[in-house]
Amino acid sequence: MTAQVVVIDYGMSNLASLARSLEKCGASPLFSSDPKEILEASKIILPGVGSFAEGMANLSKLGLVSPLRDIASGKTIPILGICLGMQLLASTGSEGYEVEGLNLIPGKVIKLESHNDQDKIPHVGWNNIEIKQDDPILAEIPDNTDFYFVHSYYFQPTSEDTIIATTPHCGNFASVIRLNNIYGTQFHPEKSSQPGLKLLSNFLNL
Repeated sequence: MTAQVVVIDYGMSNLASLARSLEKCGASPLFSSDPKEILEASKIILPGVGSFAEGMANLSKLGLVSPLRDIASGKTIPILGICLGMQLLASTGSEGYEVEGLNLIPGKVIKLESHNDQDKIPHVGWNNIEIKQDDPILAEIPDNTDFYFVHSYYFQPTSEDTIIATTPHCGNFASVIRLNNIYGTQFHPEKSSQPGLKLLSNFLNL
């Protein structure tokens, strides 16, 4: 692939498994925290594990908030947020106190709440997605495919039109979202075996 895929390295993710998965999909990703390199990318991946507040603080400290908003506003460069990276796309997060997010997809990040004895928090392990609307990022991925999750908070979009797929846990939460060129997955595709590789490949081929 000639397109330069930039994975944002802001100190909130173990990047090794993502690197291996992207290489299996034929990409040679650049891992960077340099705003100039990110602005020149043809595709951007924002991974992440940890807290919303710390994630936003790190992006801000590295001077990456404005470049990401500028790229998103152009509606041409595909952006994929993974796990915490998806949550940071939101307007606000509320881990203890409210923090402003990137506000690339309107919505808020809130804590999962158990509905029954099966609803364990954090939500860790394999669970299925229920596809709500067709989208290229899920091409050739069947409804009810399992992916690997690790999280205690979830993204609640303002508009249901941005929800591509949901997952049944603590009720139902949005597990794949999209607004224009901006995508998010609550699960970790890089830890989700062949379905995860297919999703990453679909993103690379957008």
